Amino acid sequence: MPADTTLIILGASGDLTSRLLLPALGQLLTREPDRSVRLHGAGMDEWTDEHWRDIVRAAFATTGAEGAFETVSDTTYSQADITQAGDLQRLLDAAEGRPALYFAVPPAVAEKACAALADVTIPEGTILALEKPFGTDEASAHALNALVAKLVPEEQVFRIDHFLGRSTVLNLLGVRFANRLIESVWSADDIATITVDYPEKLGLEGRAGYYDHAGALVDMIQSHLLQVMAFVTMEPPSSLDQLDLRDATSAVLRATHVWDDDPVTSSRRARYTEGTIGDRHFTSYVDEPGVDPSRKTETLAEMTVEVRTARWQGVPIVLRSGKGLGSDGGDRAVTVTFKPVRHLPGGFIGESSPTVLTFSLGPDTMSLGLNVNGADDPLELERVSLAADLGEGGLKAYGEVLSGILDGDAMLAVRGDAAEQCWRIVQPVIDAWRADEVPLDEYPAGTAGPASWGL
Repeated sequence: MPADTTLIILGASGDLTSRLLLPALGQLLTREPDRSVRLHGAGMDEWTDEHWRDIVRAAFATTGAEGAFETVSDTTYSQADITQAGDLQRLLDAAEGRPALYFAVPPAVAEKACAALADVTIPEGTILALEKPFGTDEASAHALNALVAKLVPEEQVFRIDHFLGRSTVLNLLGVRFANRLIESVWSADDIATITVDYPEKLGLEGRAGYYDHAGALVDMIQSHLLQVMAFVTMEPPSSLDQLDLRDATSAVLRATHVWDDDPVTSSRRARYTEGTIGDRHFTSYVDEPGVDPSRKTETLAEMTVEVRTARWQGVPIVLRSGKGLGSDGGDRAVTVTFKPVRHLPGGFIGESSPTVLTFSLGPDTMSLGLNVNGADDPLELERVSLAADLGEGGLKAYGEVLSGILDGDAMLAVRGDAAEQCWRIVQPVIDAWRADEVPLDEYPAGTAGPASWGL
């Protein structure tokens, strides 16, 4: 029987495909073996079908999905230049069912391929899946949106942010909207601050060609962390279908601005120097192969924003991410700190710390920090943490992404206007940094960040 969907991976010989996409696909097919999907790889390398199948089989094995290989055992490979209309036409003509083009290539190549698709007869229902970053600023993102809009309808464009496939991010929805205790206090009336923090122990890992032009602000905050923030702060949607959910996240991004409209005092940047994390030695970022020190690329970025709506006005939201950070660099987490109680009766011993709700972004847990009476002295306040293990989720983040693509459900895809808004939000900070209005601090690899930051 013909497949319902042909997943065509453009850039099949690249690292993204073998390290993330194929293992996630194997896991998805293990969980849902009845899916009718055909897999085709396309790339510049001169690979045979047999070599490609070996790559797929090995990638599936990394997630224990060897048995799922039978579902795609007839997978084939084509050598193709995806910036050429003729090669793209041949790939689409050979597809069974609905084609889904996954652009596992650098953004500049994906943009050229989209331009080439203008001269291609695209089958009805074709899905285009594009990795971030989407554009290089608001204007280029708008231009790319206009280009893609001429190819397929918006609901068939999947701008990929795999963070939205993380189980913890999805769990945010359940905790927020399915609990009266939480739902009723989710606003500036009761919440003092929100922090979305994603420290990484990794360094460049051979990605200087991309990272030295992007930096931590564009690589993480502009895309991933702003999207997570949108899930945390959006108004309750009427449903979780792709239309209502993406309406809600796009609306909150339109209302988001740099705190006090002052990118100089509301942002910080730094880059790592020589140091050690565990048994791994890091050279200074400026000495990494492929790095141009004159670019002053940051490896740690922080900015504070505000959602200017009735629900959130006045609540600082801190977005922070960096590389080369040690175990004391904080947790990968969404941290919601509530306001202190209005009045603490006299007689209690000790301080009443604010209630803190934390969603860890790996391992996936949720904890609630509370003040309780002590065991020895009932009037002495003690701090306890109520914790819940949320599990790893049924699928890896890219598995959730691929599931949506194969189902044609864009719920976890970034909508075009949201991609533009994310660039608008960070642009004042980019401009201030380029003008050297914000100092570029330094921190030894393996630490929490610059000592002056007080992290």
